[in-house]
Formats: sequence, C-alpha cells, structure tokens
Amino acid sequence: MGSAGGRLSDKAVGMATEMGRVIAARGCVLVTGACPGLPHCAVKGAKTAGGIVVGISPALNFEEHCIKYHSPYEGYDMLVYTGSGLMGREIENIRSCDLVVFMGGRSGTLGEFAIAYDEGKVIGILQGTGGIADKMETIVRLVEKETGAQIIYSREPVDLLDRLIAVYKEKLLPYYQTILANSSPDGRPED
Repeated sequence: MGSAGGRLSDKAVGMATEMGRVIAARGCVLVTGACPGLPHCAVKGAKTAGGIVVGISPALNFEEHCIKYHSPYEGYDMLVYTGSGLMGREIENIRSCDLVVFMGGRSGTLGEFAIAYDEGKVIGILQGTGGIADKMETIVRLVEKETGAQIIYSREPVDLLDRLIAVYKEKLLPYYQTILANSSPDGRPED
C-alpha cells in the first residue's frame, strides 16, 4: 500500500519496485489497490520475477477503472472491481492480505493503515520511502491503542519481507493449518 500520486522520489520508486520483486521471488502474491504510483512500481517489480499480482480496483468495471480512475491495467493477473470507490475498496484491499506493506503514502494510505492496524494485521513499514511511512512510528504512538497488530519497520525490502514471512510462519500459518484440519475442503452443504 502506498502513494498513488504526488511527487515520488527516484529512491521511493526503486524501493517499491524492489519490494514487488522480492514479494514475487519469495512466492507471495502481490495485492495492490490497482492504482498508479508506488503500488504500480511494485507490480512492475513483481512481474520481473514472474509473480502473481491481484489488483483491488475502486471501479465498477474496466471502463471506469481506466477512464474515471485513470488506473493501470497492465501487469495484473486479476483485477477485482469493487464498485466501492477509493475509500470503500480499502477494506477489501486490506482484508485480502495476510501481510500488509506500507511505503510512502498520503491520506489514502493512512486510511488503509488505520484499517490494517485496527484489524490486528501483521504490518510492514518500508522506511525511507517518504510520506506517512516515514512518520508511522509517531502515528502509532499518537494513536495510543493496542489492537494486536504487529508492526515491523525496515529500510530494506528483503529484510522487511523476510521478517514479515517469519511472523507469518510463526503465527498465521499454524492458525490456518488448524482451520484446514477442522474443515472440509468441499465445504458443508446447508441443512
């Protein structure tokens, strides 16, 4: 999650592209808000490593995605049209992720962070990318709310993702394995 617009430094663009590449290289699926800016840089990086990319669009359909929101479509393996608008799609965007990485960012990214934080997600902050990502420690301190969210800060995409994956393997994977062990892969017919 990150800046879809505004001034993007060459450093932030490079870090976002590398973050996407690392996500794909580690076998993870990249989920973005299907927007330009730093998220699309991550898409480009993921595709260089053969990654799978899902875009959660605010639009109702492809036409609205391209014309109303001026959003990219190349590089995505799937675009999910929420029809929820920019702020509405943030919920689907965050809830579709096990691990949420923030880089750069302005008010939209702050909204996504608030959802991820309140829902106790495992969160990575790629520092050095500008925007709210570089102010996140202060934001968290000002919030003064314990939600169970685990936040990892790093200036290096590889380090950040490796640490996030370690938390996933330690906390989330066992939880998912318990669910799988106690449910049917075909679901259960309603009575």
